[in-house]
Amino acid sequence: MTEYEQLATLLFPDVRQTVADLEQQFPPRALKDGARVTRFAPSPTGFLHIGGLFSALISKLNAATTGGVFLLRIEDTDKKREIDDGVSEIIKGLTAFGIDVDEGVIGFGQETGAYGPYQQSHRAAIYHTVAKQLVAQGLAYPCFLTEEQLAAIRDEQEAQGTPIKGIFGKWARYRDADFETQKALLAEGRPYTLRLRSPGREDHRISFDDLIKGKIEMPENVQDVVLLKTDGIPTYHFAHAVDDHFMRTTHVIRGDEWISSVPLHIQLFKACGFRVPKYAHISPIMKEENGGKRKLSKRKDPEAAVTYYAEQGYPKESVLEYLLTLANSNFEDWRRANPTAPQSAFPFSLKKMSVSGALFDLTKLVDVSKNVISVFPAEAVYTGACAWAKQYDHAFYSLLAGDPAYATAILSIDRGTPKPRKDIAKWNEVKDYVAYFYDDLYENDYSALPDNITAEMAAEILTAYKEAYNPADSKDEWFTRIKALCEPLGYTPNVKEYKKNPDAYKGHVGDVSTVIRVAVTGRRNTPDLYSILQILGTETVLCRLQTALDALTR
Repeated sequence: MTEYEQLATLLFPDVRQTVADLEQQFPPRALKDGARVTRFAPSPTGFLHIGGLFSALISKLNAATTGGVFLLRIEDTDKKREIDDGVSEIIKGLTAFGIDVDEGVIGFGQETGAYGPYQQSHRAAIYHTVAKQLVAQGLAYPCFLTEEQLAAIRDEQEAQGTPIKGIFGKWARYRDADFETQKALLAEGRPYTLRLRSPGREDHRISFDDLIKGKIEMPENVQDVVLLKTDGIPTYHFAHAVDDHFMRTTHVIRGDEWISSVPLHIQLFKACGFRVPKYAHISPIMKEENGGKRKLSKRKDPEAAVTYYAEQGYPKESVLEYLLTLANSNFEDWRRANPTAPQSAFPFSLKKMSVSGALFDLTKLVDVSKNVISVFPAEAVYTGACAWAKQYDHAFYSLLAGDPAYATAILSIDRGTPKPRKDIAKWNEVKDYVAYFYDDLYENDYSALPDNITAEMAAEILTAYKEAYNPADSKDEWFTRIKALCEPLGYTPNVKEYKKNPDAYKGHVGDVSTVIRVAVTGRRNTPDLYSILQILGTETVLCRLQTALDALTR
């Protein structure tokens, strides 16, 4: 037995399995050629950033479009960042926006798949097995530097202006300690961290092909980074390499803040004898501010939190549709050519992602969401609005749930046409959209009359319409009746005629119908007036016409 192997046994006396055992336990996946295995691996902080959702979406698309696997791994080795049941909040955020995992953590204390555990805090035995092999091969060593010594090294490096800060070269004091020294220090019970014995050199550089940013060249890692902390818990760098290998991740898709760590990560994969995955680094979602751009901030921007979109009532389809416009510049052209195709049919490509970072625009999201909701069937609009109101507006929920058929009929107006209205961008706007259909929400407002119509003229129109109103009319009969009112009152039933000779008339048929619209809805701009009158019913229509007359003739 070599001294390295003896040291490995001293450090890990209880580790019996080998890396070869792990290779058998977690074999390569039986997937078709080209299938990608991707992962989303957040910390259980309970906060899901819109950038995290974006990253998860990109990972999911890469797996789905290649017939691969998308998994959720929870990286909880840093207990300082963890909150109670932060896992469920993250899963809730993903599922709320249609990002379902194929395997991994699916709930608090729940997971599915053959490559787990999928929570790092439950994988200590796996990390220690790999760590033991690294020690036995002379690729890792125990470092007994104290916190005070580490602080002194940092101060020394700062004073000397060392370009690289950390434990390497002359500062790696225990890197070449002999076995007897190591054995004695362990016998004393001295606390230690396990460090990588880096093979890197300061004059060497590495290059790798990033699937989004192209070829990147960087200095090689020379630092003897910590693999296991004094309590035996792995660092992120070590744990993620072990996890990605044994979960058989083929493509690591993450934020570009991790680019600086790639030299270390490649070195770790190679030191462990693992195949290096493909990398794709996503540029951050940016926000325009004072003529410049900055990252969306968790502290400054409410829209940075995924919960914001649920609270506002954006449908998941709208949020994903908008994120796809950020993901690939050709998505909008594809959507115009395929207006009814499911999002899953879009041929997503990492190579078409922005290298510099997409600009997040809430105004654009609103426009996208209006388009998305405009093609929803009324039943889907009702379901979405009802679900939102149940959580955020109980009084409105009671109105909707009290008569589903009535609410659905309202939402059916002008829906399913070649050019549907685009009045609703999010579920919190539905209340105002339907307010005039409910006496509890309706507010009389006659200030919306056409500019050329006085109160006296409006009263004259309403008096005539009240006499002519027939709820049994078909839509054509109803409009014919409206046109018949025009000439006796001094209006033309022909809008073009009015435009040719406006001085000859008080107004046109559009003004007449607008007066009726304002009287029964309090608004100048609404969906189809005939449908509104039919849904409101005779009693309500006549009551509102009379109320309007009373108000206009005071």
